[in-house]
Amino acid sequence: MSTLETDVPAAPRAGRYPPAQLAFRFSVLYFGLFCLLNSYIPFALFGILSQWTRRYTGPWNMSLTDPVTGWVGRTVFGVDAVQHADSGAGDQAAVWVLVFCLLIVAAVGTAVWTAFDSRTSHPRLSAWFTLFLRVCLGGQMLGFGFAKLIPTQMPGPTLAQLLQPYGDMSPASVLWLQVGSSYPYEMTLGAVEVVAGLLLFVPRTAVLGAAVSLASTAQILLLNMTFDIPEKLLAAHLLLISLVLLVPYLRRLVNVFVLDRACAPLTQPPLFTDDRKNRVALWIQVALGIWIAVGSGYDRWVVWQEQYGAASPKSELYGIWEVRDFTIDGLSVPPLTTDENRWQRLVFDDPGQATYQRMNGELVPVQAAFRPAGQLELTTLADGEAGRGTLFATLTTEQLTPDRLSLRGTLHDRSVTITLDRVDPSVLTLRSRGFHWVQDYPYFR
Repeated sequence: MSTLETDVPAAPRAGRYPPAQLAFRFSVLYFGLFCLLNSYIPFALFGILSQWTRRYTGPWNMSLTDPVTGWVGRTVFGVDAVQHADSGAGDQAAVWVLVFCLLIVAAVGTAVWTAFDSRTSHPRLSAWFTLFLRVCLGGQMLGFGFAKLIPTQMPGPTLAQLLQPYGDMSPASVLWLQVGSSYPYEMTLGAVEVVAGLLLFVPRTAVLGAAVSLASTAQILLLNMTFDIPEKLLAAHLLLISLVLLVPYLRRLVNVFVLDRACAPLTQPPLFTDDRKNRVALWIQVALGIWIAVGSGYDRWVVWQEQYGAASPKSELYGIWEVRDFTIDGLSVPPLTTDENRWQRLVFDDPGQATYQRMNGELVPVQAAFRPAGQLELTTLADGEAGRGTLFATLTTEQLTPDRLSLRGTLHDRSVTITLDRVDPSVLTLRSRGFHWVQDYPYFR
């Protein structure tokens, strides 16, 4: 692929540097540092080995950048710019500060580079830098694509989320559940990203891959901006990398798609002067793309089997249970929406977790531990990293029938007896509506 300097005159006027040359040098420094410091990007190259390296990945290489972002954040912006290791968000204050630092380093580096290097072009560096960007962008497109093609990035609603009022959801949850509610739609989005990634690893189709990546990352950035997804920085940089890869071809692409003119072939700049070495390099690029694709696909397949497959672990009492009778200290409690003690539903989904719904509709997630002899212990969620939950219910479970559950014991130090009926989730409209070719009237509910 050509560089940002493709259309730069060979002999600029003395004392002036062409903007494309400065843009190229700045891009090499800025995007080179960004791609190396963003741990998602280099770790994608591990392919199948990512199964063993996944625990080391995070939004950034925090041990390397924290001292810098911490000092700059305090000194320049007056904020605590140390990254949160327990967060997967890519828009943390520390990441924004790091991007600021990279901009400064790239700008200063470009000035120094220009002061000591009078060359007007860097054909060999251009070829290798273009390959570097193609590999980085292609790896990310494959990783994100397989996470949707094997729908694990945006899973469908959990049992508790099926009961959550729409207005109580965050914009991010609305987007995640909207996509996850239709696996064909999510898989189609993933297929587009996978195709874009694969095209980037083949020199002959790299321009098409960059164009598809540009459209895909533009949509991702739009969704991240409008639904407040905390990966705006990464999406924006992937879009910019796509643009950098396409800039040298803009004139020829305009000729074809706008002006209806012929254009020269969209060829990649050679890495070597020897044709045999270039052929070997081509097959290495293709092999690397296959390696990353197989690794990404295998990784997502393992996640699918662990979390969503037939053998994936579920709670012993998996299901939505609706309260039929609720007795406290021997007295039956009527189902009043103002009652603060009575439950409306109890949901068991993942092992070790449960959610009870108050009469006012509030959903309260708790920890659920199943002990011997059918004993169930409910504990409030831990408060903070070092905090511990509080045991508030000790109940004996008895499943009278497959769809009838009895709980007896203590709840907040009061004697309770709760009878519940299982609710079939498939009767809920989101799961039962299905697809219809013919609709005389739109169905909104």
